[in-house]
Amino acid sequence: MRVLGVDPGLTRCGIGVVDGGPGRRASLVDVGVVRTPASDEVAQRLRAVSEGVEEWLDRLRPDAVAVEKVFSQANVRTVMGTAQAGAVAIVAAARRGLPIGLYTPSEVKAAVTGSGRADKAQVGFMVTRLLDLAEAPKPADAADALALALCHLWRGPALARMRAADPRVRVADPRGSRA
Repeated sequence: MRVLGVDPGLTRCGIGVVDGGPGRRASLVDVGVVRTPASDEVAQRLRAVSEGVEEWLDRLRPDAVAVEKVFSQANVRTVMGTAQAGAVAIVAAARRGLPIGLYTPSEVKAAVTGSGRADKAQVGFMVTRLLDLAEAPKPADAADALALALCHLWRGPALARMRAADPRVRVADPRGSRA
C-alpha cells in the first residue's frame, strides 16, 4: 500500500509518501514541503497548497491519504490556516476517490514512538529509524508527514475493516474522546 501523509500548514505543508504492507518494512517514496509566502493572500496560499498536493497525488499515485486532524490551539489564526490547508488536501484526495484517514497528533505520535506525548525530535528520530534513513527529514513538517503516512499504513486498514464490519463501531481516541 502507498500512503501520502499531509501535515497541513499555510507556510509549510509537509508531504511524505511511504510504501508498505503486512510483513514488509515501510519504505520512503518521497518527502517534501509545499511552502507559501506569509505575505500572500490566504486564497493564493491555499491555491498553492492545493496545486502542490495535486501534483504529489498525480505523480506518486497513493492508495490512501492521511491528514493530521486539527486540534485546538491557542492561536486561532494558526488553527484556521492549518484547518484550511488540511481541507484542501482532503478535497484533493476525495476527488480521486481515495480513502482518507484523519489522525490527531497524539495518535500519530503513539503510532510511531509508542507515546502520544512524544516531542518533535522523538518523532523525527523514529521516522528516521523506521524508514532506515540516513538523517531525519527537514523541516519537522516533512518528518511529521511521514509519521502520518506510517500511522495510516499501520492503523488505516484495521480501522476500515472494523467500520465495514459494523458501521456503528467507533474507535476510541487516545485522548479519551470517541473518534
